[in-house]
Amino acid sequence: MLVWTTISWVLNFILLPLAAFMILLILIQRGKGGGLIGALGGAGGSSPFGSRAGDQFTRLTIYVAIVWLLLTMIQVKTIQYAYRLEGGNRGAMNMGNQGE
Repeated sequence: MLVWTTISWVLNFILLPLAAFMILLILIQRGKGGGLIGALGGAGGSSPFGSRAGDQFTRLTIYVAIVWLLLTMIQVKTIQYAYRLEGGNRGAMNMGNQGE
């Protein structure tokens, strides 16, 4: 059971920086309003990373979001599996299993 708990903690330390990176990646993208660059007083129609950077940022955002989603699903399954191995004796978390 310690293995599943450890996997869950490792996934947590991967998911948190990945989520922060994804937030920053979304904020630097150029949208209709200019994104974060336009909000800070920069030119809303231009990108400091070049004219084709928008396509690359969009692809990278999609890939990071897919990885984040898959890792989140794996983490949920590891937590559920560790909980079942423990026997489900965790107080408030046991409320959902009253019918079993």
